[in-house]
Amino acid sequence: MLDNGAFFDPQDFQLFLVDDLFEGIAQNWWILPEGNGKTTFLGHLGLYFGDYTPTAMIPIAASSREQAEIMYRQAEGFVLRTPGMRDRFKCQEGYRRIKCLRTGGRLQVFAADDRTGDGIIPGGVALVDELHRHRDLRLYRTWVGKLNKRDAQIVTISTAGEPGSEFEQTRSLIKRTADHVESFDGGCHVRARSENIVLHDFTVPSVKLAEDMEVVARANPRDAITADVLRKKRDSPTMTREHWLRFVCNIATLLGGSAVLPEVWDALEERDPQYSDGAWRTQFLDLGWKIDTTAGGVLIWESSSRRIVTGVQVIAPPVDESDVVAGILRRQIDYGADRVVLDPSAGAEQMVQLLEKGTHPLQTDDDLRAEYGLPPLAETDVGELEFIAHSQDNAPMSQAAQRTDEAIRNRWFVHDGDRQLRAHVLNAVARSLGDAKWKFDRPAEAKGERRKDYPIDALTGLLMGNNVAVDEADEGGEPLIAFI
Repeated sequence: MLDNGAFFDPQDFQLFLVDDLFEGIAQNWWILPEGNGKTTFLGHLGLYFGDYTPTAMIPIAASSREQAEIMYRQAEGFVLRTPGMRDRFKCQEGYRRIKCLRTGGRLQVFAADDRTGDGIIPGGVALVDELHRHRDLRLYRTWVGKLNKRDAQIVTISTAGEPGSEFEQTRSLIKRTADHVESFDGGCHVRARSENIVLHDFTVPSVKLAEDMEVVARANPRDAITADVLRKKRDSPTMTREHWLRFVCNIATLLGGSAVLPEVWDALEERDPQYSDGAWRTQFLDLGWKIDTTAGGVLIWESSSRRIVTGVQVIAPPVDESDVVAGILRRQIDYGADRVVLDPSAGAEQMVQLLEKGTHPLQTDDDLRAEYGLPPLAETDVGELEFIAHSQDNAPMSQAAQRTDEAIRNRWFVHDGDRQLRAHVLNAVARSLGDAKWKFDRPAEAKGERRKDYPIDALTGLLMGNNVAVDEADEGGEPLIAFI
């Protein structure tokens, strides 16, 4: 019985979701916008499996203690309100646990932490609530690894997450690698199925359709969510575009406002982009050592309206200098990029001096080169490396932001679809510097310990490389580009 006194009657879309679950598919991903009854349905599902699975162990992972409390309350409410269910379940509020009296099993709610959930062996079904809010997918992967021990299954519900997050990368990967993909309701519901995993994704197909209430209603399958209801919600003075896109349209969006929209960046992709032998190419490099990632790559300038970004390498901290140097030398060999744009204050003075002189051990020692996957000196034919300084102070980075933004909007950039680069670009927001000036920056929430969750270093490298390239083109010289 629901809290309004009516008995729960599953809607068609909910029955469609559980078809795959009851057929026996091990992993079930249900991605729906807010307000479609996900958490309530999961609580109902947990009770069902607990009541019909002998010695059931139904673990429920919530993103936080508060979210765990919501999930527990939903399940507890069914027990307390529904005639006869107190004879079948015993609610233990202090433990966020419900005992299943008929089967000897239990439902147990956990905050998402693989350290506390590691000892759980699911029996029946494991339930993961709002996966996009989990810090990572470690607990999910831990439970998936234990499903076979008791022939269990797992269901995760969620709305859209942040662009480039582990959750969003996995959501995309499931669709790309599925054996069978079908769409319904004008593309607002996509079902992607493989042997052991199925994804039901209810999403507005494009940001361009995000203001069409009829389309948004198709991505919100609950009967009570109509176009009229959505219009009132959209017109509320408290509604922001970012919240609307992410939680109502189910489109991955940074709540701080991504400076580059995903569909804009994705439209620039070319698999294996081609360029002429005479195109000018330069590396760019943004260095981080203990906290930030180091990102480097190559930007190839064929003309002002075609600038190719490729060869991206991202190194997680703590960063070893030899890995950075090996990346520089590899890009020099692979792309003939002898010039490198970087921030002169990045703590790499000695490294730069050795590389410019050609005396770095990775430039002279074949045994060491072999350790880093570089070919012997006798097999390489490269020029001398040249390093070009680009400050990361506000003034030059503001100019770099405007030039890069112009190139993105006019589709002068081409990239090869690198996922780490995409994540770094979509993490960035526009930060005002006053007097109509601005720069790309991390979102406000990316401070302190969370800084590593919002890397933009590959974009920073691209900004510097593109800025130098435009300057050289304006001066009539050969354009230079670096990309990370």
